[in-house]
Amino acid sequence: MIITIRSQADSTERSQLIALLGRIIDSNHPITTTKIAGREVIVIEHKSLEAQAAIEQQPAVERVMQVKTAYKLVSRAFQAENTSIIVGTEHNCTPVTVGGASVPPVIIAGPCAVENREQLLSTAQGVADAGAHILRGGAFKPRTSPYQFQGLGVEGLHLLAEARQLTGLPVITEVMEPELVGIVAEHADILQIGSRNMQNFPLLRAAGRDSHKRPVMLKRGLSATIDEWLLAAEYIVAAGNPNVILCERGIRSYDSQTRNVLDLSCVPLLHELTHLPVIVDPSHATGRRELVPTMSRASIAAGAEGLIIEVHPDPNSAMCDGRQSITPQQLQKIVRDARVMAEVMQEEDEITRVA
Repeated sequence: MIITIRSQADSTERSQLIALLGRIIDSNHPITTTKIAGREVIVIEHKSLEAQAAIEQQPAVERVMQVKTAYKLVSRAFQAENTSIIVGTEHNCTPVTVGGASVPPVIIAGPCAVENREQLLSTAQGVADAGAHILRGGAFKPRTSPYQFQGLGVEGLHLLAEARQLTGLPVITEVMEPELVGIVAEHADILQIGSRNMQNFPLLRAAGRDSHKRPVMLKRGLSATIDEWLLAAEYIVAAGNPNVILCERGIRSYDSQTRNVLDLSCVPLLHELTHLPVIVDPSHATGRRELVPTMSRASIAAGAEGLIIEVHPDPNSAMCDGRQSITPQQLQKIVRDARVMAEVMQEEDEITRVA
């Protein structure tokens, strides 16, 4: 049940509502209060029509909704219109809108890992020249083996900030621990939560509660269902941050020909289930650079609002994920193709509406 509070409700009316909820809600179920689009909402796990009627009579209440899915605030039932997220307004870079009716699609590109200053600045300039909108780069790298390169840490964050100043591109980088959310948010414009951490619930809560309220790109877990993924997003939104971007990056399979299986059917399905924007990572999904251009076009055709692609000036010498990385020159064609594909899709939608 989602309870929307009247903006004019005073403290006495709010207290009366909370007292009522305390009487009718099982003490084992939490009462979650957050803000969505500037409106205060309360989420409770309760389906009684009698309780709903009592709550609706409270003067502090504007509306009460019953949402059937386990995920409430990210559901299309709660919010019909698509969420638009503006990125990059606080670091004097070119603002970028993710989601909504934004055309062309947002292209996020850059190296898997920040290796050194020369590598990052060279890649960042190449990404900007290719027409991408946001720079990616890992300062902290979760690796399967403890003996592989783990990233430059805080030094990498400083280099990303320098690259942003050079190019004017907003920056996205991964955060791996709740304790690091604050410092990463100081340097980055978007926080990335990787597939291995999709169900790291303390991290999800920390990203939702952080005072910077940076948008969060939440990657699908290696073997996560759609419901599990959306419930992970619900943790962030319920904690106070409505600006979540979903990223499909492939799910684990038995076939070793590609790194993962890119589940493009999830893109139109997610648009039915949630108002959050959806982007696709064809680099991690395929693990093969020769497949990235084709799957990028397919992702936009499926309705993705953007792409996140790994780019390196010399992929064969990359310290991380070189096999799936492309060059800035190859990125240029992907950016152009994505724009054309999106325009074609938009024209077809307009023809369908007129017909």
